[in-house]
Amino acid sequence: MPDDKTNDSHELTTHGLGPWQGEPPTEDFYDPELLEHGDTRNVIDRYRYWRMDAIVADLDRRRHPFHVAIENWQHDMNIGSIVRSANAFAADTVHIIGRKRWNKRGAMVTDRYQHVMYHPDVAEFTAWAGQAALPIIAIDNVPGSVIIETFDFPERCVLLFGQEGPGLSPEALAAADSVVEISQFGSTRSINASAAAAVAMHAWIRQHARF
Repeated sequence: MPDDKTNDSHELTTHGLGPWQGEPPTEDFYDPELLEHGDTRNVIDRYRYWRMDAIVADLDRRRHPFHVAIENWQHDMNIGSIVRSANAFAADTVHIIGRKRWNKRGAMVTDRYQHVMYHPDVAEFTAWAGQAALPIIAIDNVPGSVIIETFDFPERCVLLFGQEGPGLSPEALAAADSVVEISQFGSTRSINASAAAAVAMHAWIRQHARF
């Protein structure tokens, strides 16, 4: 199967591909096992039959300069989905604050292609962000927050998300340079944490990504 080079954003096959038909390619980024047996991974067609390390290396050349951080104090099923969205929007790195273990089911194995960094607590994370000169943009609907529709995201920053239900901890909110909320118009007090994360990441994309 030849590479689809006309539109990298189109997912032309949703269930993977069988063994390579015809003369196999010789480029070193292809995986001989996948060429022989087929590729059913959750990757865009650009990366069909590629070795995993080759995909990560190619992503590293194109990642955006925003990071994503998630507080992990309880067993939150949304973390995997947030990691998946971070991969979809080519975030630089995902930071897990708190428990190192998290439910990876929602990530749909995208964590294999996404840089993930662990911090034991908010203080250590804040110190890391300071050393990296990355402003912390907290996403939460708390008093004093700025609505996302009017907020200018820094090009280099880290978007910080809390747990489903309690939201961000007081320590995380105190560490933030800005607090941003997503405008809502219905009766519910909050939207799903993974949905909020995707909205915030896309808001950054709309302001800074090159299409």
